[in-house]
Amino acid sequence: MPRKKTLAAQVGEYTALALLLPISTFVGYGLGYLLDRLFHTHFLYLVFLLFGIASGLIQVIRELARDPENDGGS
Repeated sequence: MPRKKTLAAQVGEYTALALLLPISTFVGYGLGYLLDRLFHTHFLYLVFLLFGIASGLIQVIRELARDPENDGGS
C-alpha cells in the first residue's frame, strides 16, 4: 500500500500541473517570435505557439494518466 502524500507535496504537484500549460504556451510563442525576428518572417510565432499548446496538453494528459490517486474525477 503506497504512503499517503503530505498536503505540501500534493499542493506542489497540482501547482506544477496548473503551470505546465501556460508556461509551455509562452515558451512556444517566445521561440517563434525570436525565430520570426531572426529570419524576418511573420508566421513562425503562430506555428510555435500551436506546438507549445499541443506539447502542454500532451504533458498535462500524461501527468493525469500517471497519477495513481486519480480515479476519474470523482
